[in-house]
Amino acid sequence: MLASKEGRGTELVSLYVPPGRQISEVAAMLKQEYGTASNIKSTTTRKNVQDAIVKVTQRLKLFRKVPENGLIIFCGAIPQNGGPGSERIETYVIPPPQPVQVYLYRCDSRFHTEHLQEFLKERETYGVIVIDTSAATFATIRGKRLEIVEEITSGVPGKFRAGGQSARRFERQREAKVQNYLKRAGKHANDIFLPIDDLKGLILGGPGFTKFDFQKGGYLHHTLKDRVVATLDTAYVGTQGVEEIVEKSPKVMRRIRYVEEKKVVQDFLYEVGHDTGLATYGESDVRRRLEAGIVKTLLFSEAVNLVRVTVKCTACDYVKHETIETRTLLSYEQTLSEQACPKCQSVSLYIAEKKDLIDEFAELAETAGSDVEVISAETEEGEMLKRSFGGIAAVLRFKQN
Repeated sequence: MLASKEGRGTELVSLYVPPGRQISEVAAMLKQEYGTASNIKSTTTRKNVQDAIVKVTQRLKLFRKVPENGLIIFCGAIPQNGGPGSERIETYVIPPPQPVQVYLYRCDSRFHTEHLQEFLKERETYGVIVIDTSAATFATIRGKRLEIVEEITSGVPGKFRAGGQSARRFERQREAKVQNYLKRAGKHANDIFLPIDDLKGLILGGPGFTKFDFQKGGYLHHTLKDRVVATLDTAYVGTQGVEEIVEKSPKVMRRIRYVEEKKVVQDFLYEVGHDTGLATYGESDVRRRLEAGIVKTLLFSEAVNLVRVTVKCTACDYVKHETIETRTLLSYEQTLSEQACPKCQSVSLYIAEKKDLIDEFAELAETAGSDVEVISAETEEGEMLKRSFGGIAAVLRFKQN
């Protein structure tokens, strides 16, 4: 909703404040920006920008300190279904669900929501272990955030080159030290990754064969062993090895997600193909099942670009709901302003509310306790869901009479 809002000029203010910043420091910056805005030539734009900065400053004063996760404020003059002069200052204060990583002030014709949208992406955690006989590094990847959790050294000496009995004895001692080191690495891995509730998978990496010995041996807890999704070769250990894994991990994660998506769609197709009565598709049918609370899994294609609008009349109590394509929203709104109300015949229809269809369905699914699967259009199954079933489908908990 915020991303769709547009101003007539560079009148919309976006402010991201990370945790740790002082409120007084941010207020001083806004005061300076207020002075800079006095140089704007357009009287209307200058007034709207300065009004927005004043509103942001007022909201900022409500906080004694920056909240634990930081603070996001959007404010600006938004046109209200009319020509110049219909603008109204709108202010949105967003408590971020995770710590803000950027300090940002922007004055533009749109709100800069891209950093906020990062929080909407899946935040599953992947564990990373880079290991060889010299050292092991343990890290986590959550979204785009990489954290090195711990690094340990092995204490295992290098290969012994001399021959004879001494070499064999030394090699036996070395093998024993390697075993103890792998057990110690396994304990560290168990302590670090088992408590992570949203651990999606574990990626092993490193030069040589140690990573395979570590995976196949009984060093990892069976829960973690079952979650190893990839074993990758790296040129380095330590932080450099982890960075190599991070570079390769998007393909690994995408492959995992594709497998999951294919299974979800195939489960739906099974119900359709066997006519079990446990599958439905199409916006209206899925909506009815969601409202009835019998949807087990909602499937929604990311290629669906629809918006649900609520149309009202200012002269009477007429209300209607309609689903339209997002790209036609502006022309629909213009046409609506010229139409007569079907009930009172006055030309007074307007869009009272608009919401992305996926957001509306996600809210219905949350109320119904249904799982939501947003399906990529890049797989064969995802393309079939969009092409053959309109991109909206559901698997039901039980057959409805």
